[in-house]
Order: sequence, then C-alpha cells, then structure tokens
Amino acid sequence: MNPLVDIRRLDQSLWLDFISRKVLTNGELKRRIDEDALRGVTSNPAIFEKAIGGSADYDDTIKEQARQGKSAEEIYVGLAVADVQAACDLFRPLYDSHDNSSDGYVSLEVSPKLAHDTEGTVAEGRQLWQDVNRPNVMIKVPATQEGLPAIRTLISEGINVNVTLIFGLDRYKAVAEAFIAGLEDRAKAGQSLEGIDSVASFFLSRIDVLLDPQLEKIAAEGGEKGQLAESLVGEVALASAKQAYQLYKEIFAGARWQALADKGANTQRLLWASTGNKNPKYDDLKYVENLIGPKTVNTIPVETMDIFKEKGQPADRLEQGLDKARQVLADLPKVGIDLDASTQQLETEGVQKFIEPFGKLIDSVEKKREQAAAGTEALK
Repeated sequence: MNPLVDIRRLDQSLWLDFISRKVLTNGELKRRIDEDALRGVTSNPAIFEKAIGGSADYDDTIKEQARQGKSAEEIYVGLAVADVQAACDLFRPLYDSHDNSSDGYVSLEVSPKLAHDTEGTVAEGRQLWQDVNRPNVMIKVPATQEGLPAIRTLISEGINVNVTLIFGLDRYKAVAEAFIAGLEDRAKAGQSLEGIDSVASFFLSRIDVLLDPQLEKIAAEGGEKGQLAESLVGEVALASAKQAYQLYKEIFAGARWQALADKGANTQRLLWASTGNKNPKYDDLKYVENLIGPKTVNTIPVETMDIFKEKGQPADRLEQGLDKARQVLADLPKVGIDLDASTQQLETEGVQKFIEPFGKLIDSVEKKREQAAAGTEALK
C-alpha cells in the first residue's frame, strides 16, 4: 500500500510545495498525480528563485523575451505563468472530475512586495488570474492586515485564493471572515458561488523554530517555570494547528454559513504549510502524520513527500490530544511567552523571506536578460 494514496481515505489531500519546468516536462509531476494521488501544487518566490535562478532550463526563453525588449519582472511573470498553466493542465482531469474534493489546483503568488498594499494586491491578483486563464489556478495572497480586504474582494469576483503566511489563531479567524464576507458580497450581487475555492495556509514548523530556543532557555533556568517550559518545547505548532481546526469546524457551521452552502459554496479548507521538518531532533514527518484529518490539505516539500511514501502511517490524528493542545497554548503566558507577538514577528519575517528570494530571482533574470540583449546588440 502506498501511504500517499492511502491518505485519501481519510479525506486529506496532499499538495506538492514545488514546481519547476523540469518536473513538468520530464513526466515527474504527471507520475506523482497518477501513482501517488497528488492533488495539487503550491509555488512561492523562493521556489521559483530555485527553479529559474538555479538552472539553465529557462535560459532560452529568457533570451527570446529579452530580445523582445521585456523587463526582468515581465520575463519572470511570463515564465511563472507558463509553468503554472502547464501544471494546471496536468491537474485538469482531476479538477474536472465529478468529485474533485476541491482539489486539482496550482497556486501562484502575487509579488511579495505588495504584502502591505491592498489595491496593488487586488490589481495583480486580477492580472495573474487573467494571465493564467485556467479555472484551477489559485492566487496566493498573504494574510497581512492589508491582505484581508484584498482576499474579500478577489473572492467576491470569483477568483480562487490561497491565503498564505497565517501563523496565529486570531489572524486565521480574520482570514475566514474575509472569505465568508467575499462570498456574501458575491451572493448579494446575484452571482454564483459554485466552483469558488480557497485554502487558509497555516504555517507550522517556523513557529517551533522561533519558540523552541526561547522555551529551552527558560527550561535551563530550572524551577517550576523551567519544568513547564520544557514540557512546551516542540508542542506549540501542533497545538496551534489542532486549535485552528476546531475553529474551522465552528466557523463553517451554523446559519450564516449554511445560507452560503445552500447556494453551492465550498468551505475554505485549512492547509498545513511549512511542514518540512527543520529540527533534526524531531521526526521528519512530525508536521504531516500528526495533522491528518478530514477536509484538510498538507502541502509538503518533495523530500518530505518521498519520506512519507516510504514510511508514512496514515491515521486520523488531527483531533487527538485536544485537551493537551488547549493546555499548551494556555501555558505559554505562564512562562512569559507572548504568542500573539511571536506570530506577528513570524508574519513580518515571512514576508521578508519571500521578498529576498524574489529580489534574487529578478536579479538573476536581469543578468541573463542583459547577456541576451548584449548578444543581440553585438550581432547588429
């Protein structure tokens, strides 16, 4: 039995947190769809920086577009859109199936430089949606304060949205509210709610990467506070995810949601992101196996997906240990950890972690563009 296939009986979908022209053209992505029940793909500026800047796969296209006088950013958008279109086409049979479980999507992110620009995010979201021109693309929008109204607007226009960079429970609630309000705006305008999908991407391993050293330092000081801190090491991300799922069940129930569901609306599923393990002390599948549950998505790196295929143990664990999860979050202030401040720090750092590779990506495209332009000039 292939654990990647077996996980589908638990109604969780695995999406791949990776895209490159190579996996699109050499058959690897199609093989994962056919053999491993892969249900979607997510991308981000860091992934494209690795794919475009770290290989020669795109050089011919860059040269061709440079000769047409296109800027580095225009060339990047063209490359990214082409890859996303090709991936969307590979997932189209799944998307078109009578029971696609809201899967078959490929995500493309607005420029991280727009993370605090509502109008800019809406404009670029619309443009990318038009450029890709596939019903199974999702436009990624960060869950910043400025991103929230953009999410509402894009959903109201029937654009699928992958909300990224969620770290805290209060922000998750605000994201779900923006999604629901967008659907309500659309319904009021007399437009269909069917076929609109969204995911709320809750980032996990980065929470533990930030908080574990702080907790370990408090633990080393000893005493009751130290003992309590020691018990919290490595527990905060999973506790946050489990609590988020309880919120999801509450939000997408009741009269307000039912009125939209009756019009054909799909819930905004929680998507577990940043699920590759970054701490060698933890099991490689810590953020995968512990978060399997119905109506959820886990987007995982290639390496983690391959490990899960080899030794994964699919079981419905998302609602196990809920009392412990609540206690972990309640105990953080007792040891002096402000989770709200920590998640805000993670959001700020998260935006920066996308801006930096985006800058590197544009720089590498610019260098290749200049070389091509210089070569063209020399031929004249």
